[in-house]
Amino acid sequence: MVENRPFSLLVVDDDPVTCARLKSYFAGEGYAVAVVSNGDDMWRTLRAGPIDVVLLDVGLPGKDGLELARELRAHDAHLGIILVSGRSDDIDKIVGLESGADDYVTKPFNSRELLARVKIVLRGVRDRPARQERTECRFGAWVLDISHRRLSGPQGRRESLTRGEFDLLSMLLRHPGVVLGRERLMQVVSHRSWDPNDRTIDVLVSRLRDKLEDDPKNPELILTVRGEGYLFAGEINPERA
Repeated sequence: MVENRPFSLLVVDDDPVTCARLKSYFAGEGYAVAVVSNGDDMWRTLRAGPIDVVLLDVGLPGKDGLELARELRAHDAHLGIILVSGRSDDIDKIVGLESGADDYVTKPFNSRELLARVKIVLRGVRDRPARQERTECRFGAWVLDISHRRLSGPQGRRESLTRGEFDLLSMLLRHPGVVLGRERLMQVVSHRSWDPNDRTIDVLVSRLRDKLEDDPKNPELILTVRGEGYLFAGEINPERA
């Protein structure tokens, strides 16, 4: 991290009006803003200099935002990714989160709300890499590297985590054997109230189970407590905490 460097935002959208609006607003808030209209230009911009958060339109020509989000997450586990879509269907949001994005917003959006979401993502992006200690938490065959937001498992297999996955798993590991409700988990993950129609927490749990459990459909580590929330049932051996 370079001290005093302004936060950098990359807008990837083929609508010039949206690009102009976002560039003007975020520049006025003190961000360094770059705008491009496709995936090729996105990669060129990322190679040219540091980017903290990418605002990625789902409906891009060629490779769409979902495919690009998967590639971005595989490329950089710490990059902030917010998908922007004109579709508000619940299934679209779930698919968006499953692609590795940190958040998903729908058009038309309120600029102040989008700014708040960018700030939430930035907390996770910028705070963790600044820490120098390697704090680890062991549970079963897994090791969670807190400072690098990375899971190491059986046979040395490594799993990168999105910001939401990391925040949720860390919360569960800090409270083993305790049922945590979706409202509390939503505050940790997104700093906003939980809506009963919002499946963000359920999607994150499902993704964590896919990575952690031998049989995700019959989990042994992250259990569902019907009507209440989720519980971490594994044994934890924290190290260098």
